[in-house]
Amino acid sequence: MTPSDKKPDSSTSAFGKLAYLVIDDFENFRLSMRHMLRSCGADNIELVARARPAVQYCTYNHVDVVLCDYNLGEGKNGQHILEELRHKKLLKRSSLFLMVTSETSREMVMGAREYQPDAYLTKPINRTMLEKRLGSLIRQRSALLPINREIDRENYPEAISLCIQAIPRLPRYKTWLMKTLGELYFLLGDLSHSIKVYDEVLQQRELSWAQFGRSRVLLANHRYDEAVASLQRLITNHPDYMEAYDLLAEGLERLNKPGMAQKVLEQAADYSPNALLRQKHLAELAESNQDMDKAVEAWRHTVDLGVYSIHDSSTHYLSLSHALCDLSEGNTGPEGETLANEAVSVLGSMEKRFPEDSSLALRSHIIQCRIYAGQEQTLKAESILESIRLELKKGDIPDLETSLDYAKTLFRLGHGNEAKALLGKLAEQFGENPAILKKIESLLDEPVSFRMKVKARRLNRDGINAFESGNLQEAASIFTKALEMIPDHPALNLNQVQVLMKEYDNNTQNKALLERCQQHLDHLDGLPAQHGQYRRYIALQRKLKALSL
Repeated sequence: MTPSDKKPDSSTSAFGKLAYLVIDDFENFRLSMRHMLRSCGADNIELVARARPAVQYCTYNHVDVVLCDYNLGEGKNGQHILEELRHKKLLKRSSLFLMVTSETSREMVMGAREYQPDAYLTKPINRTMLEKRLGSLIRQRSALLPINREIDRENYPEAISLCIQAIPRLPRYKTWLMKTLGELYFLLGDLSHSIKVYDEVLQQRELSWAQFGRSRVLLANHRYDEAVASLQRLITNHPDYMEAYDLLAEGLERLNKPGMAQKVLEQAADYSPNALLRQKHLAELAESNQDMDKAVEAWRHTVDLGVYSIHDSSTHYLSLSHALCDLSEGNTGPEGETLANEAVSVLGSMEKRFPEDSSLALRSHIIQCRIYAGQEQTLKAESILESIRLELKKGDIPDLETSLDYAKTLFRLGHGNEAKALLGKLAEQFGENPAILKKIESLLDEPVSFRMKVKARRLNRDGINAFESGNLQEAASIFTKALEMIPDHPALNLNQVQVLMKEYDNNTQNKALLERCQQHLDHLDGLPAQHGQYRRYIALQRKLKALSL
């Protein structure tokens, strides 16, 4: 045995006290890594080739150091393993995760960084490199172990106390200690001490993590404009600081600027496309902004990234099929047909991928029914609807989301009374839940296709602008067009009433205007008291009564 191969006494070696897990699909590399670790003093070393045994091993065994190759062949890669270990909290704060790779593409590095590995090791690796890099991390781990142990126990006050004591004693790790201290105060809700820590750091040096932490405190303190301005500066100076994009989007949403928030997430997704949760957020935001093309694109990414991700969900497939259905509805040309076929294919993939969820077949049929109706394949849609009705008669009562989807499909196929009866039952059942009532209200107000809904909303905005500009006749004409699309829409009817009343103020001889007002109000007879427009409806009723005297 040569001197370099001689194994140090594990009792005196920092390496020898720890448990290691090496994950690589090439056996020669696993054996080589074990040999190098042993030469550094390590003894407890487990070797695995794939993600599943790696996660399983971490589930039942304590691991101090994970050395994981990024590219593991077919299936989950190193990023997926790190993501799953973090999500399941199988790695302690004191555990080290090193990503080992020969790949250096931006997408790989940015994607893996989202889940914060402790370091990267670039192949080829030799003993000197391994001992230097890993040795430094192990020494830091040892010095900070008492603090991380308390954080794992969620004993944040004790962890804060230990951080404060360690700052003068461990100047080498002051940056880590200050960063951790700011985060711990934030976790405890002590925002004043948290921002004080970040301000102290920023007075000495403009560090990106301190700018981010300070911005997060500003956001928590409802100082949205300051937080947004700070995060915009941070991204300008550090465009690869991905967490800042997510926080900036949150700040813009709080400021009621969803369009700007979407643009920020689009920029982030271009920079780091492999973050599933960000793609999901982008898809949801694009949907709320009625940008269905971008929503479809982001949902596609979300579904694709979910194939090997712990965050995979049937809801992603359902959301993608919904978005494709909305885009294809009414478009019977080649483009619409392609989108409709993709929607049906996505639903089929969902049912195969999640066979244990028996409710998905019903949900899939409900959406397929609407897809075919949107392609004017009425007989096929009605046939599917009949099978749904039979299934509902013999099965359990569907969950809320399935019921809402079914009501939407009933409206699309012209069964409005049946849909309203279903929504009425749901309103009674969930009468104490404002969020659910809002969903029901939205369906009742706008029981039309996505494209028609967008047109009506655009007309509504134009009508309001015309009214505010004093162009009453133009406003009345615009609201009339919108009401031709959605005749029962409460807000549109009430907007028209206000326009007609204003016209009457200018011409009190024209009693026909008041009659038209009454017709629109009669249209809303039976509007439930919990509806968002109910108070306005009552107020305009009273005003009309006064004008009619």
